[in-house]
Amino acid sequence: MFKIFIALIFFVMPLTAWAQSQNISIDGDHGKLAAVLQTPDNQKNYPLVILCHGFTGNKENFLLTKLADDLEARGIASIRFDFNGHGKSDGDFQDMTVLNEIEDAKKIYDFASRLPNVKSISIAGHSQGGVVASMVAGELGSKKIKAVVLMAPAAVLRDDSLRGNLFGVTYDALNPPEYVEIFGGHKIGRNYILTAQTLPIYETAEKFTGNVLMIHGTGDVVVPYTYSLSYKKIYRHGEIKLLDKADHSFTGEESLVAKIAADFLAEKIIGSRHG
Repeated sequence: MFKIFIALIFFVMPLTAWAQSQNISIDGDHGKLAAVLQTPDNQKNYPLVILCHGFTGNKENFLLTKLADDLEARGIASIRFDFNGHGKSDGDFQDMTVLNEIEDAKKIYDFASRLPNVKSISIAGHSQGGVVASMVAGELGSKKIKAVVLMAPAAVLRDDSLRGNLFGVTYDALNPPEYVEIFGGHKIGRNYILTAQTLPIYETAEKFTGNVLMIHGTGDVVVPYTYSLSYKKIYRHGEIKLLDKADHSFTGEESLVAKIAADFLAEKIIGSRHG
């Protein structure tokens, strides 16, 4: 059930054929989610990709905005949004878990699936957003999700929570504290840790039988690229692109990563290659 007036506007006044970028608000798992819907020029109907940012990030991350622009240039719409407790969305960061981020992303999917101009939906995510994207695709299946792109997917988060070490801060993994404070004063809640410890990341992700691309840097010390290699093992139609010495945020390589992702999605979604 959608309780936001902007959704009503879309149904009363369908999106036109002109490219546009619209700020919208969507009901999420922990309140309203701030989002941007970006649509391509001169197209009445188009595929759409849901873009998921990483841990402590937001929808205005350059990698995501560049990917949104590249998708638009290829005739593909996108929705990028702030997870609960991030950016301009409702919620407290300390209450955030991977599970409620999955619910946020599924709310975005529900919204997108009701837009009259959208003919297919795919999903892409960076870091923790990559884990969310992979699990959402696994839960919804290839009949609902057309294709998937995982950029430095942080499947290491389960191992880190079991080791009792988050971004260099240690704690008792058997009895986590109320919160663990990491860089920037961010507080990771006890519930995040407890749910991460039993998170069925690969078990859920492997249920997706469509096309998947993993992009990872070999210089990533936050999430070693071996986690993307593990993803590739579980996918029937999985591909991997390793970028030599690139770090976890793809610093200086954002435009390249966006192009690789957009080219893959265009080919798998609409069968076209971009020069």
